[in-house]
Amino acid sequence: MEIGTKIRAIRNRKKITIAQMCEGTGLSKGFISNVENNNTSPSINTLNTIASFLEVPLPYLLLEKKQHMRVVRKDARQKSTFNGLKIEHLTSKGGLRMMIVEMPPGTTIGEPHAHEGEECHLVLEGKILAEQGEDSVVVEAGDSFSWNASVPHFVKNVGDEKAVLLISIYSDTELIDIL
Repeated sequence: MEIGTKIRAIRNRKKITIAQMCEGTGLSKGFISNVENNNTSPSINTLNTIASFLEVPLPYLLLEKKQHMRVVRKDARQKSTFNGLKIEHLTSKGGLRMMIVEMPPGTTIGEPHAHEGEECHLVLEGKILAEQGEDSVVVEAGDSFSWNASVPHFVKNVGDEKAVLLISIYSDTELIDIL
């Protein structure tokens, strides 16, 4: 982990000199130089002092590069189709996936099925029948619903127009391709 490189980048981006950082943190120029060159590993207390001075959260300094924010531009989204559904894969990180699903009238997202994890749905357009176990509800644009996905569930477009859903699925185990 190259915390020092990250500290130097933040300091430079904020146009803070090493002298200003020494004055603001009470740390010596040599120590800060050694930290920024990854020659020494500061204590958590010292990292907290540096983070406070740089006005960044301490955990940000501890993130690996692969843990940083990911951006998927609109024109770079992966798109797929499944049983008549149009799916735009917005992002995935760890066990979290988010997608926009367009459903023509009468289509369903599979037969009643179950898998590990949690799901949240926001109806952007249309009219949807959502069923899970013994629960059944019709939801429309602006409505949302969520459930534990280990209980068999089912979603169907019951309207006369296409339905569009924003779906977020989380599982701490490897997800099988549901969509």
